[in-house]
Amino acid sequence: MPVIELATLQHWLGLLFWPFVRIGACLMVAPVFGASYVPPRLRLILAGALTLVVAPLLPAITDVPLLSAAGALVTLQQMLIGAALGFALQMVFDALALGGQLLANGMGLGFAFNLDPLRGVTTPALGQLYVVLGTLTFLALDGHLALISTLIDSFKGLPIGENGLDPARLRGLADWGSMLFSGALRIALPGVTALLVINLAFGVMSRAAPALNLFAVGLPVTLIFGLSIVMFGMPAIGTAFTSLLNEAFTFMRSLTG
Repeated sequence: MPVIELATLQHWLGLLFWPFVRIGACLMVAPVFGASYVPPRLRLILAGALTLVVAPLLPAITDVPLLSAAGALVTLQQMLIGAALGFALQMVFDALALGGQLLANGMGLGFAFNLDPLRGVTTPALGQLYVVLGTLTFLALDGHLALISTLIDSFKGLPIGENGLDPARLRGLADWGSMLFSGALRIALPGVTALLVINLAFGVMSRAAPALNLFAVGLPVTLIFGLSIVMFGMPAIGTAFTSLLNEAFTFMRSLTG
């Protein structure tokens, strides 16, 4: 009866376990895959299926015992790499939501909140609209396939081992968080600028006709102009979102070498 040594068994388990950890961590954080309406069991099944497909194609894994301090360090590194990739892409969708919130506050829809199906929290209705449209655009552009391809390619730039993300890459990941605000401004700036012009016009009207009740007239007019801005600004928002996606995937590839 053949006897399998513990070191050999740990090596075989590491060939599947560590890729599964990186893929699973990315899918738990990434948009669409990590949405609250996606059951965790489905994510685990998808991560396991991807692991079985790509495990034979991965570079050679360093011979580190799975049940050891070094093995625990490798596991933490894989979790960090996968979560970093998902976080980098999630920032684009958060920028959409924040941009919609900025525009909603300027047009008088800041009080309109709805349940966000992606995260299970309440968000402004306009921000949720942008996120839904961004998700459909992401799927239409095969962004989910590009995410999986980038995730698999990360095993070439950052092979499984004790060396993971160095301090320079971690600093770049932290700096990438600023894209949440810059991306939101890129999405909301045209509409906010148009609403600012409208508010300036109301300021001139209040000086010319002090008896005019701006609270009764200003809110409906601002809301109508705001909805018109949203409708006519959809192509520009799609272009900005596509540009943000390209920047996100470029950053993810540079992050993993």
